[in-house]
Amino acid sequence: MAASDLTSDALVLGIETSCDETAAAVVRGGRELVSSVVASQDDLHGRFGGVVPEIASRRHSEVITLVVREALEEARVGWSDLAAIAVTHGPGLVGSLLVGVAAAKGYAIAAGLPLVGVNHLEAHLVANFVHEPGQQAPAQELFPAVCLIVSGGHTDLILVEDLGQYRLIGWTRDDAAGEALDKAARVLGLGYPGGPAVDRAAQQGRADAFAFPRPVVPDSFDFSFSGLKTALLRTVEGLRTSRDGLPVADLAASFQEAVVDTLVRNTTAAATAYGARRVLLAGGVAANSRLRRKMSEWQRQTHIPVAFPPLRLCTDNAAMVAAAGFFKALRHGFDPLELDVFSSMPMAQKG
Repeated sequence: MAASDLTSDALVLGIETSCDETAAAVVRGGRELVSSVVASQDDLHGRFGGVVPEIASRRHSEVITLVVREALEEARVGWSDLAAIAVTHGPGLVGSLLVGVAAAKGYAIAAGLPLVGVNHLEAHLVANFVHEPGQQAPAQELFPAVCLIVSGGHTDLILVEDLGQYRLIGWTRDDAAGEALDKAARVLGLGYPGGPAVDRAAQQGRADAFAFPRPVVPDSFDFSFSGLKTALLRTVEGLRTSRDGLPVADLAASFQEAVVDTLVRNTTAAATAYGARRVLLAGGVAANSRLRRKMSEWQRQTHIPVAFPPLRLCTDNAAMVAAAGFFKALRHGFDPLELDVFSSMPMAQKG
């Protein structure tokens, strides 16, 4: 089958193992979610406060076949119903990526299916165009768009001129926003994973209780969160000397507000500067309730559409991989079985 023969009804199996989520999904025509299965490893890594690469890759190898089988069963399809297999091959943890790519290659050979490698970051972006069954698909033609990809490992602003045509216009100079939230959770004793824990705690606190800085990188749309993280640490150290206890909810709310304000400020400024017809959010932090609320408020003020993936497609999943693989195959064709993995894989050139 040639990639040009892919139709709007084509079913693509996606496989995702870039970090600590083992996921498989079936997507129709790059748009409609047919099935999605994610095996989390939070219980394994929680005791360490972060992902342990060796543990992650070992668990991927233990459950990958079960996850793929469940995704096919949930979709009620067999191998002969599929048009292609898409798999994340970077960026990510090399050991984890190797498990997913090896599995995808094995399935491709056994089932006689073509293979397409997917950039994990592009997959997060494309998650905005995947819809649940029975729901209307988001419009794709609103370009140029500005996409904020924000997660534990990335905080990037991407100018999207069309699918496959990207320019990196802003990035973090140090910590990613998700990493800063994870570290805040550890400092405040909120557990793992940190981002959702901070979000939950913040809903019980006051966002104006503490005046944390909103870091600015002059003459750019770049981000910096290391100073904000240090400000939280010093504030907590000072408060621990008092007898009143640590106001965890207020600290979480105030810290989260500073992170969100910084993300919203740079994203909206970039959208204005580049004449964006749409703003996209992507990545795990795109599930943050405060970020979604503030970007929705900006949408009401400016009438520029803001898109969020469904909550279950913000964090790592394979539906976004299947969708991105479908569109990539249409643009560039399929990949050979020599497909390699990469710990670093920029999706866009700076400029």
